[in-house]
Amino acid sequence: MSGAPLDDALPQHVERILAGYLDRRRVDVLAVDPEVTEAADALAGFVLGGGKRLRPTFAWWGWRGAGGDPDSAEAEEVLTALSSLELIQACALVHDDLMDASSIRRGRPTVHVEFARMHSGSGWSGPPARFGAAVAILVGDLAQVWADDMFHGAALPAGAHARAAEPWRGMRTEVLAGQYLDVLAQASGDDAERTALRIDRFKTAAYTVERPLHLGAAVAGAPPELVAGYRRYGADIGVAFQLRDDLLGVFGDPRVTGKPAGDDLREGKRTLLMALALQRARQRGDGAAEQVLVQALGDPGLDGPGVDRVRGVLTGLGAVQAVEQRIAALTGSALDALDNSPVHGPARTRLFELAERATRRQW
Repeated sequence: MSGAPLDDALPQHVERILAGYLDRRRVDVLAVDPEVTEAADALAGFVLGGGKRLRPTFAWWGWRGAGGDPDSAEAEEVLTALSSLELIQACALVHDDLMDASSIRRGRPTVHVEFARMHSGSGWSGPPARFGAAVAILVGDLAQVWADDMFHGAALPAGAHARAAEPWRGMRTEVLAGQYLDVLAQASGDDAERTALRIDRFKTAAYTVERPLHLGAAVAGAPPELVAGYRRYGADIGVAFQLRDDLLGVFGDPRVTGKPAGDDLREGKRTLLMALALQRARQRGDGAAEQVLVQALGDPGLDGPGVDRVRGVLTGLGAVQAVEQRIAALTGSALDALDNSPVHGPARTRLFELAERATRRQW
């Protein structure tokens, strides 16, 4: 696959680059102590064990749309730098699973669960869950550190790293800030629509679409008007992507999504879907519907019939339709921004296709 054109086999090339990088970094931890390779191997297994590679894909087409040449001598190093976004994603997901007490990710045990089981099976001292949590924190931190190393270690053209400093710095701060807002909303019970959208904007949209596009554009030396268009497109598609994820979290097929149906409910996620449903229940004075929603949110023992009841309430209140309409509106706004931006070559078509893929997916 390494001989296939970068544009036409992008996810496979990202996979190839990540596998090679993680293999080389394993040597570094092996030199510290062979025991540490368990953590490095867990990270490699997590990164290479699934994922849509959307972030490097958006970043690549951001670079291509700013004039980047896939046949140039620099293209491989550019893709290496942009592939580091998968390690940022790994950090976010490993830590997110721990904070949400999720047991399954991509159809397999989450990192903290895997290491808790290792502890328990080995008969070690102390609580297995605490050990699992500690290792998951370290594995996520390792992903963040290696992302930085991978990005800055790529041999980009002169000035590219300096131009990319703003989106790289902003992206990492924004995703952590968004994660904090999410944790805060769950703890405080803040179910306002504004709060849900702010979390979507910074926890997901910024580092999934907006900043990756900005990053690719910066590496290519894009003009300000293209960066502005990319960011408008990215913010809207990124929020729409998260809204689709919220719907799949309640209505998706676990065999396709890789996560148990209703996990967002059990974790107490204050999504826009839930915010709109609660708002409508209160406006209508429908106390029974509101009670079903409130009791389900944050209930770790919520079973299948309980999830079905919530689904019925969400649909009956019109919240599902309202979110679908919001997704459509955001997608339309994003495509308008893209249409009015000076995007080069085939990138415009690919970004239109990516918008469709991100917002209409079933996984």
